[in-house]
Amino acid sequence: MDKNYFVYILLTERGTYYCGYTDDVQKRFKKHCEGKAAKYTRANKPVKIVYTKEFETKQEAMKEEARIKALSRIEKIKLINSV
Repeated sequence: MDKNYFVYILLTERGTYYCGYTDDVQKRFKKHCEGKAAKYTRANKPVKIVYTKEFETKQEAMKEEARIKALSRIEKIKLINSV
């Protein structure tokens, strides 16, 4: 069975955004909240998941993650609000 992958954006306590990819968004969010997922989210505690998009392959998800990370804050907000 093939698993799908997701790109996600988290809102942090400081009002910043963190983007990542995973095959299980809720499990990954829990890891971020526990401070066990990424250096950035250890210093900037996540508050909630504000965006997710599903992909059939890991490569597609990674490509979209890189695209989103290159966006400005305003562009990220527009993306989040477009859902």
